[in-house]
Amino acid sequence: MPSRKYADGEVVMGRWPGSVLYYEVQVTSYDDVAHLYTVKYKDGTELALKESDIRSQSSFKPRKSQSSSSSPSRRSNTRSRSRSRSPGRPARGRRRSASQSREHKDDKKKTIQETTLALPVLVLFKPSENNTKRYNGEPESTEKNDTSCIILEQKLKPDLEMKRVLEQYSLRPRKDDRKREEIYSEKKTFVAVKPVEKVPTKTKDLEFGGRIGTFTLILFLPATVLYLLSMCKQDDPSLLNFPPLPALESLWEWRVFGITLLWFFLQAAFHLLPIGKVVEGLPLSNGRKLQYRINGFYAFILTAAAIGVLLYFQFELHYLYDHFVQFAVSAAAFSLALSIYLYVRSLKAPEEELAPGGNSGYFIYDFFTGHELNPRIGSFDLKFFCELRPGLIGWVVINLAMLLAEMKIHNLSMPSLSMILVNSFQFLYVVDALWFEEAVLTTMDITHDGFGFMLAFGDLVWVPFVYSLQAFYLVGHPTTITWPVAAAITVLNCIGYYIFRSANSQKNSFRRNPADPKLANLKFIPTATGKGLLVTGWWGFVRHPNYLGDIIMALAWSLPCGFNHILPYFYVIYFICLLVHREARDEHHCKQKYGLAWERYCQRVPYRIFPYIY
Repeated sequence: MPSRKYADGEVVMGRWPGSVLYYEVQVTSYDDVAHLYTVKYKDGTELALKESDIRSQSSFKPRKSQSSSSSPSRRSNTRSRSRSRSPGRPARGRRRSASQSREHKDDKKKTIQETTLALPVLVLFKPSENNTKRYNGEPESTEKNDTSCIILEQKLKPDLEMKRVLEQYSLRPRKDDRKREEIYSEKKTFVAVKPVEKVPTKTKDLEFGGRIGTFTLILFLPATVLYLLSMCKQDDPSLLNFPPLPALESLWEWRVFGITLLWFFLQAAFHLLPIGKVVEGLPLSNGRKLQYRINGFYAFILTAAAIGVLLYFQFELHYLYDHFVQFAVSAAAFSLALSIYLYVRSLKAPEEELAPGGNSGYFIYDFFTGHELNPRIGSFDLKFFCELRPGLIGWVVINLAMLLAEMKIHNLSMPSLSMILVNSFQFLYVVDALWFEEAVLTTMDITHDGFGFMLAFGDLVWVPFVYSLQAFYLVGHPTTITWPVAAAITVLNCIGYYIFRSANSQKNSFRRNPADPKLANLKFIPTATGKGLLVTGWWGFVRHPNYLGDIIMALAWSLPCGFNHILPYFYVIYFICLLVHREARDEHHCKQKYGLAWERYCQRVPYRIFPYIY
């Protein structure tokens, strides 16, 4: 573990987050885990800074002006040269005037350069005591120093500010200095600082119970899916009525496995079509941005057209219901094979392409969480494709198959009201995810988690076969509800969807462009990373409002199944447990990443998911 460079109590120069300006700060503490210094500014503001954002005071002591020391020698040389003039030169007084003019220009240019470089040090600035107030481009009071506005402007747009200063003094950077950072030093005017390459570290904080926990989950998750589906097929799906173990030969059929493969590669073909826009994801640890084609909604339309053709030619779609367990087993087998392929190929991946949470060095843990962050075959991103396409679109197709199976088994001319509600609510959820497909690029699944068994099984098995549990349940256990009850459930789902969608839209817009004028009413807490933590809107209500909307919608999906059995509510229970786990994981990562800023945010927004409860 590298030793710390600055001691507690030492007075140093700290860079203000998001700007190029350094201010005098005092080191108060050091976090050995996050490798962050807690520093205190003169006005009492405390921030967590990286070591690369801290410089010693001696680095900012400008040396004596060269113009004063070198000017006499230049003037002496000028006078000595002027004494031996050639016959063709003009008069002496005129020569002296030209020489002094050149000298004056040189001194002025050097003074301007030193003044430009000294701006970050010489400008006095006291950070605002209310750091949560969003900057709107105007000073808070005419009595305050104008430098506050300059610093805030550089904090939000440092590149534009430096460009404005250079243009103001008619300066241009040299070609060989464009990729360098120039700072003061005791011995040299310019010191080129090479960018520090980030060396990937091993994953130390193991989740899910470490190696033993992840090994147990690899066995437990497929068994849970098989148990839930077997329970739904029973006449009495109570928890105490444990279903008999099915025969092994009844769990597998090659035709079903072939259809599963056909479905996967059909969605891959739709994904590869040159339709839809291409966008960039968030910057990786090495600064590179990957490109993604956003055409999930088009793939959904094409899939709907293909299903319509099958129904037109009287293809029995309820075949899915008759072989539902076999389809689940086939999808599990395919996800296992895909996970093995992903792990084997990750062994040859460069260090900078490994997932920060799946690089522990333990085979079983890295296999489960995912060793490689963004595995790609050419431009085909496997994780991004599996995140929304085969499982999420398959979920809607399965629900439709259950609706048709209910009508056929119970001889109905139209599906039951309960089945219509379940299909409608979940159809809206899937369409929303595909319409806002670009938003998934800012989630932890894409930016942090590797692609291993956890995501492969979750995307290809858990989502389509567990999320459709309510529709599967209603086929064998029809439930009648009245129109007033259906209306109340619909209102509940709409409330959950509104919270979910508006919260995610606020977060995604702020991450993409914090300076967007549409977000001018949002306040945030600045962090040492240059990013901000929203403290208004839904994110000032609870820390994870999108999770709150998810849970409300999950409850609305289960209520049409009645209260005869708890099985339809498994999804709600699971979802609460999942989101509480994710919330705890998010809290841990955010505390390490944002330091004291996250503690201030938690004090400002005390409730995590449920207001006034949790």
